[in-house]
Amino acid sequence: MAIKHSKYRNTGILFELLVRQTTSDLLNNQDSKAVKILKKYFTNTELGKEYSLYSTFSASPKLNEAKAEILISTIVEQYKKLDLEKIAKLKYNLIKEIKKTYDLDNFFKAKVDNYKPFASIYTIFESQNTKSVDTKQLILNKITLLEHLTAKDLTNSRAPKSIVEEFMKEDKEIRLLAYKILVEKFNNKYQGMSERQKEVLKEYITNISDTKNLKLYLNGQLDQIKTELTELKETSIDAVVKIKLEEVIKFISPIKENQSIKDEVITGILQYFDLIDELKKG
Repeated sequence: MAIKHSKYRNTGILFELLVRQTTSDLLNNQDSKAVKILKKYFTNTELGKEYSLYSTFSASPKLNEAKAEILISTIVEQYKKLDLEKIAKLKYNLIKEIKKTYDLDNFFKAKVDNYKPFASIYTIFESQNTKSVDTKQLILNKITLLEHLTAKDLTNSRAPKSIVEEFMKEDKEIRLLAYKILVEKFNNKYQGMSERQKEVLKEYITNISDTKNLKLYLNGQLDQIKTELTELKETSIDAVVKIKLEEVIKFISPIKENQSIKDEVITGILQYFDLIDELKKG
């Protein structure tokens, strides 16, 4: 019997969506109820232990096939040691609280980067509790996980600390952590972000499920950037700066209708803002 994946019951996806909701709330200067939900259901709980298995998988560096096999089998063995009754009760109450606090349709619209491998982990976990299992489905899910583990090169990246452990800290630190989790790819370079950079990230987070609206906003920002750089080029008295700005301006083009919005697009816009600020200071 094939196991149907449910994003409403997938612990990894639920956690990631709560983190994204937390960040969206904080950027909108709202008191985030998602923070309290995360602390309540994932700090020192059996559900938190289950999420750590998803997290271990997603934080893994690139592995060869043999080591990837070992990782998958180890995660499954650790899952068998969990108290599944406690997890079921916690998950039921968690979903109930999310539904009471947020619009469920909007909550689940947000994109989750690890959706496909998380869905495969969920199915493999669920197969441990099912007598009649679809062997073909299990094999396909395992192949998905192996491909993810062997193709994702994170060799030079530092593995993150346990997110559940971090949520045991004080509220102020939790708020900062929640922001950092979502924009971790930008944080090292943009810890002193300008208001315009923060606004771009805010729009990216809050409209990530509304691609059309997000593209309109970002293209508007790119038009403004092009205008400002052109004005700076015309007023600059440095010939070298003029030439370099001319080259930069040529690279700025609108996001096409069929083009996906990746983190690199946002990074580029943040860098353009940095360049504009530096030139205005000079």
